[in-house]
Amino acid sequence: MLTAFARAFKTPDLRKKLLFTLGIIVLFRLGSHIPVPGVSYKNVQICVDQMGSSNSLFGLVNMFSGGALLQITIFALGIMPYITASIILQLLTVVIPKLETLKKEGQSGTAKITQYTRYLTVALAILQGTGLVATARTGALFGTCPVAREIVPNQSIFTTVVMVLTMTAGTCVVMWLGELITDRGIGNGMSILMFISIAAGFIGALWAIKEQGKIADGWVEFGVVMLVGLAMVGLVVFVEQAQRRIPVQYAKRMIGRRAYGGTSTYIPLKVNQAGIIPVIFASSLLYIPALVVQFSGSTAGWATWIQKHFVKGDHPYYIAVYFLLIVFFAFFYVAISFNPEEVADNMKKYGGFIPGIRAGRPTAEYLSYVLNRITWPGSLYLGLIALVPTMALAGFGANQNFPFGGTSILIIVGVGLETVKQIESQLQQRNYEGFLR
Repeated sequence: MLTAFARAFKTPDLRKKLLFTLGIIVLFRLGSHIPVPGVSYKNVQICVDQMGSSNSLFGLVNMFSGGALLQITIFALGIMPYITASIILQLLTVVIPKLETLKKEGQSGTAKITQYTRYLTVALAILQGTGLVATARTGALFGTCPVAREIVPNQSIFTTVVMVLTMTAGTCVVMWLGELITDRGIGNGMSILMFISIAAGFIGALWAIKEQGKIADGWVEFGVVMLVGLAMVGLVVFVEQAQRRIPVQYAKRMIGRRAYGGTSTYIPLKVNQAGIIPVIFASSLLYIPALVVQFSGSTAGWATWIQKHFVKGDHPYYIAVYFLLIVFFAFFYVAISFNPEEVADNMKKYGGFIPGIRAGRPTAEYLSYVLNRITWPGSLYLGLIALVPTMALAGFGANQNFPFGGTSILIIVGVGLETVKQIESQLQQRNYEGFLR
């Protein structure tokens, strides 16, 4: 990987792309430290120093924003509204025929769907920004912090509107920066920004575990966490690269005097076909009961039960429901993102077939059977990886910002592998030597 980056910096046009990407990353991190107008920066720092980033309710969103959410900065919402909008549009494509037609139109249809995603991102940013400002005004963002209610000193309507508009504009800028990286830099812009947001908190989280440790000034706990992290990275790389390759043979056809086809290829079905989406879905769904209790302020029996079992995140009920939701959403997302019947029809149209399987419906049934078989280990792997932070919390008292959490490791490893592949492919285009050197 380091060799690929070193060679990339020696190539002039690749060097420009890498430096452009690094410049955008610097701007993104600067924006994550500029507070929103109307917020008392001093009081925010008091609450952050007292509670850290261990707010379990907003932990996932805070992680995706690189810690900017609890700091209430102009990039507080981060990339999360765009991710949510992209997932919603992807789900609606299966449900709404017009969106499905647009998807099949090629580049023009994709551009239209991208435009819809931007509009939905702005709408979600306004909604999430309003919720964040309302939570900050009531003091619920930092719970028991003594100055939590003084984070927004001026609670007038004008100040509230300015705060919401600033955070919405910040989300639009983040979206624009991501698209700039995609167009003029290296890798997928949104993925790179997500990678940077998560990686930004790694060093601080590791040092916090060392500071909180009790054996040999915390070095033993620090070493255990590092070993667990390396083992998890190795496991994630192994599973993310794992594929079931289904062989496909294309029949030879004579058109005029030329023979076409007769080639052999394969359909790569990944073990983790759903990626990180099931974990995000399950986490978001489990936030809803806790949010309802927090905003309602109710002390009824049902509210107390939810507060006890679903807010801290280390109760057996929470662990069991979280695991089952991840498995369910893994199967659900694979079912809507990979259509065996469509793949079988396309193969039949171009004269392709799986050896030993008839074209058409038998091929679709075979693909569906294989997909279900490999989705089981993929979904169980996702559930186990996502539960590592919870096990760490219950095991030796690591904080909620456990650096090698399942979601963060999956994103960092996935984006890292994809970015390095893109750099290597561009290097091969420019420095291809062939057989003769």
